[in-house]
Parts: sequence; C-alpha cells; structure tokens
Amino acid sequence: MNPRKLCDTMAVHPQLTPEDVVEVARQGYRAIINDRPDGEEPGQPSSAEIAAAAQAAGLDYLHIPVVPGQIGAEQIAAFADALERLPKPILGYCKSGMRASTLWALCNCAGMGTEQVIASAAAAGYDLAPLRPALEARARG
Repeated sequence: MNPRKLCDTMAVHPQLTPEDVVEVARQGYRAIINDRPDGEEPGQPSSAEIAAAAQAAGLDYLHIPVVPGQIGAEQIAAFADALERLPKPILGYCKSGMRASTLWALCNCAGMGTEQVIASAAAAGYDLAPLRPALEARARG
C-alpha cells in the first residue's frame, strides 16, 4: 500500500479493502475518509465493511459519498468539517484517489493558494489543473 501524500496531514489512495485498513493504521494514519458511494462497481467493499475494519484498527472513519463528476457544496462542506475535526494524519480514498484529491484541493485552495494545491496534487499523481477556475473562485470566496 502506497498512499499519495498531499500535505503533512492528508494523503489519498485508490480503493481500500478491509485488509488494507490494518496497514493504514500501521503506517500511522488516524482516520479514513471514504468518498466512494456504495455499489459503484461490483465487488467493491461496502462502507460498512471498511468502517468495521477501521473501528477494529482503532481508526476514525467517515463516509462522504461523491458520484464522479458531481461534487457539490454539501460534500465540500462535509469534507472541510472532517479535515477540521478528525485526528490526523487522514487517508482519503475513492476508486482512484481523484475525488479525494479534488475535495482536499477545494477545501484548501483559500489557505494554500490555487497553485500550491494544484502542485501538491500533481506531485501525488493527480492532475487538478482543469479545476483551476473552480479552485480560484473558491479561493476568492
């Protein structure tokens, strides 16, 4: 398992399995945010399965489901709240890590700046440059 670090308190990863959660805890993460809706594809572990594994491993767990291409104000607000209150470091995941990276960027662009969140995501392997207009708009408030 190789999480992709976005900043000191947040990393992202593609789909986790319940077995991966033990490794998440071993690597020092203290919370998991799942951005994937249940049933998105056959064979995908359910949120309840990952939540149970997280609880058994002593990790906080939060499910903020996002349909691909449909990140809304509600999910952004929930993710921002999670970043504030969950113990750190946090590991976010979805199918590829892109939705988790996007939510992180949308929540941090005002504080870090658009260029820095795009650069941090790029260093982790996620191209958020197409989101520049939305990030700049959020950064301006």
